[in-house]
Amino acid sequence: MLIVIVFDVAEKLDNFIDNNASLHSIIFDYYINFIPYFAILFAPLFLFVAVIFFTSRLAATSEIIAILNSGVTFNRLLRPYIFCATIIALLDLYANHWLVPNANKTRLKFENTYVNDPYVSSTSNFHLQLEKNLFVYIENFDYSDSLGYKFAIDQFNTRGQLIYKLRSERAKWNYPKKEWEIDNYTIRQNDSMHESLHSGRDTLMQLNFVPKDLKNDTRDAATLNYSELNTYIALQKSRGTNNVASFEVEKYRRTSFPFAMIILTVIAVAMSSRKVRGGTGLHIGLGIGISFVYILFLQFSTTFSINSNLPAMFGVWIPNLIFGVLAIYLYVKAPK
Repeated sequence: MLIVIVFDVAEKLDNFIDNNASLHSIIFDYYINFIPYFAILFAPLFLFVAVIFFTSRLAATSEIIAILNSGVTFNRLLRPYIFCATIIALLDLYANHWLVPNANKTRLKFENTYVNDPYVSSTSNFHLQLEKNLFVYIENFDYSDSLGYKFAIDQFNTRGQLIYKLRSERAKWNYPKKEWEIDNYTIRQNDSMHESLHSGRDTLMQLNFVPKDLKNDTRDAATLNYSELNTYIALQKSRGTNNVASFEVEKYRRTSFPFAMIILTVIAVAMSSRKVRGGTGLHIGLGIGISFVYILFLQFSTTFSINSNLPAMFGVWIPNLIFGVLAIYLYVKAPK
């Protein structure tokens, strides 16, 4: 973590200076919340390498052989590892869903103030479902002045027939009134027997969305605790937004990583309990290699979940399933 902090300081030092970030804010608002985020994120891999190092040292001095020859079974040897890994996994599960999101609120607020732009400059071709049969479309929205162009509202009846259509050249969010200013609009209404058409220069409308909903930044997922994330995912699904998968990946990742601790612990003990030529160095090298393979699998599977039709739960749990099979194989082959 010290190495990570040194590299992060080197990368962001110019931003801190240019934006006049105080030393107190850098330490207590950013790095005090930065450390738990990355420590929890990589906790399974930290635990994996630690177990390999510890068990390999025992094997190198023939302690594992002495333990097994004394009549202790390999299952009994594995028991304290599993017990401790389970305790750490439960703590990590709680931290992922509740503690770290609260820390991320302060961390990302600092980054948005002193490092990153809080919003992207604009959004194009945005579709939003406000209610079951009510849809909004904006061709381009500029966050700098909260102004959208080519604004449209479509409402359908229960039979799927269009009964209300609004078209406007511009729509601007009025912050004091918390309403949308619609300019140069045309409204067409239909029912079974009549059709009406009228135009206007400007009007105010109350709609169930604000500019922040158009942004839909996936970084916000890291700031939502378990209940908030579930509520947000349900809301975005009802609105028909197109990046719900990113938030679902974040939700399932928080659970899959703690379970990975138990799987990786079994792999680490089974792999490093055999005394081999090369000793601890060989075991640690293999462990680091397996860690990179795990991260690679996770990156591939979550990318497919976000950018294609692979279910988020399946994409996040694929590495655990693959390495779970590997854990069973190594356990069977482990020295008895």
